[in-house]
Amino acid sequence: MGYVAVKGGTKAIEESIRLLKSRRAACGRSACVDTIQGAMRGLLDQIMSEGSLYAPELAALAVKQAEGNCEESVFLLRAYRSTLQRKYYSDILETQTMRVERRISASFKDIPGGQILGATYDYTHRLLDFDLENETDTDLRIWFDTYVKETDALQREGRTEQLPHVVDYLRKDNLIKDYEKSDKDPDDITREIMQFPASRSERLQCLTRGQTGAVTSLAYSFLRTSGMEHPTVAEMRTGFLPVTVPNPLGDSETESLSPEEDSYYIGSVEVTEAETIIPQNYKENDGTQTIRFQIGYGLCYGQNESKAIAMGILDYCLENKGKQPVNDEEFVLMSIDAMESAGFISHLKLPHYVTFQSCVKAARSTHRRTEKDDE
Repeated sequence: MGYVAVKGGTKAIEESIRLLKSRRAACGRSACVDTIQGAMRGLLDQIMSEGSLYAPELAALAVKQAEGNCEESVFLLRAYRSTLQRKYYSDILETQTMRVERRISASFKDIPGGQILGATYDYTHRLLDFDLENETDTDLRIWFDTYVKETDALQREGRTEQLPHVVDYLRKDNLIKDYEKSDKDPDDITREIMQFPASRSERLQCLTRGQTGAVTSLAYSFLRTSGMEHPTVAEMRTGFLPVTVPNPLGDSETESLSPEEDSYYIGSVEVTEAETIIPQNYKENDGTQTIRFQIGYGLCYGQNESKAIAMGILDYCLENKGKQPVNDEEFVLMSIDAMESAGFISHLKLPHYVTFQSCVKAARSTHRRTEKDDE
């Protein structure tokens, strides 16, 4: 969807843009991109997820340019993303290889590898810390240097060993319905227009790119109105996933590559993964009723926990038929996209002189006919 503003009023538009910049310049201080990147981690994680581009430094630049406006920052990041060449497709990422910084389960108290609380606001008091008003760069460096001396690298940087997924234990007990593994290449909604009914790969892409507030609100609406059994987070983990790309010489008939040369490591991305379990009643072949669990899956950039859990709930909703609005994939997927929804609402500010005046003319004509009929 695209809208083009009418031409005209060039001078007025230029002055509007200058006035906009003056609002940012009025304080006389320029926000440092490095500072934004270091101090606004939560905001950048949300913007990168909705912008569908993992680039913390570019997200910080977008925040500076947009004066902290999340909607505009996502717009800038997606616009930049559309200009990039796609040179490689990565290998399939296995989340079990994640360098875990935070890992919790609300379903099991004791899990292999243990509960890893990590860095989170979940256990803090939600009270304003007025000491931060006078905090200086020197204060921050002194505190951090002391922290590094007092803690070990494992606590600061996360676990390096592979940790199994909690839901595997339910699978071993045949409590989770098994599905046939599909090796079909995922659809790419950034290159092909999504068709309904959408594939699961398209749905998951839409959900992970969806506006955080919209995804969370729709998931919450389902919990409030469906009467469903209470979902439980089987496992939520946050950490860094290694990304590799296939060796470009791997398809050459003349090249003989060792296993170590099959792929190249190009970096890591921070993600949050959540697997939510929902109990379901099933009727066996012999007519008996049993309970099994279905999995709702969510994964998004950064430490974006509420969105990942909500994404898993909506994934479950879209996989199962029902009468709730959140079971309608077209309603959900077309409503949560940050650019689609914000773009359509924003376009209402553009001139609609002709269409509105035609409506006014029709209304006046109808009103006059009604008055004559009353006489």
